[in-house]
Amino acid sequence: MAETNSIEPASEGAHRNLLAGNIGSYGRYRDGAFAHLREIGVQYVEIPVPLPEQIGAVRAQLDRYGLGTLTLLTPCDVSSEEGTAAFATLLPAFTALGTRIAFVSVKHGDTPLPLCYERLRRIGDAAARVGVTLAVETHPPFAHNADAALATINGVDHPHVRLNYDTGNVYFYNQDFQGLSDLERIKDYVVAVHLKDTDGGFHSWHFPALGEGVVDFPEVFRILNGRGFYGPFTMELEGIQGENLSEAETWQRVTHSVHHLRQHGLVP
Repeated sequence: MAETNSIEPASEGAHRNLLAGNIGSYGRYRDGAFAHLREIGVQYVEIPVPLPEQIGAVRAQLDRYGLGTLTLLTPCDVSSEEGTAAFATLLPAFTALGTRIAFVSVKHGDTPLPLCYERLRRIGDAAARVGVTLAVETHPPFAHNADAALATINGVDHPHVRLNYDTGNVYFYNQDFQGLSDLERIKDYVVAVHLKDTDGGFHSWHFPALGEGVVDFPEVFRILNGRGFYGPFTMELEGIQGENLSEAETWQRVTHSVHHLRQHGLVP
């Protein structure tokens, strides 16, 4: 999709939409990520949840750059009782950082889905006690498409277990896929979004800058703003298989992605 220099009028929800950058978007150049995000006017960053002994240092680093965290990348292993119980040990970071959404890619091993749902329900109980909601990532078998996501939502049946919608993963994990119609089916359960572009291929590791693939971002925002969701929308730019970007090229990909969203009036 070609970029132009024209700027579309801001959508009704643009000034309410909360934009963040996933630290992984910077690849091996993460040390400069906080400074770059602030330079381009992004106020939030998605980082791994700090261990209790790391919270102070992480908070100081965030404060130094004036950044906040709307979501934290949080381990979630329901393959064992130990893994299930471990989730609660990470919750102090949410209280300390004022974060209310735990992004989780659920690990389950060979555990039957009904038992996974039961353990996720217990994790939801622990999260609810401190005002945190899980955002289950667009990964199989729990949420890679609407059928799986709705099965998880209904199976877990917990108000603090919801969905992260990844605009690129839905194409990576599904063949001949219509992403927007799938989103319409689950939009009421989405509490976080990963903004990722793609060439649309099944199992194609081709995730360029936003605006260079097949994802219709204005329509994604329209659907979600229409149900009263304004973020967090987190850029997750995972790159293209085989490329070897320089630091400058990596930063430019992030900058270009923010420009694309602003150009279409989607974020302030």
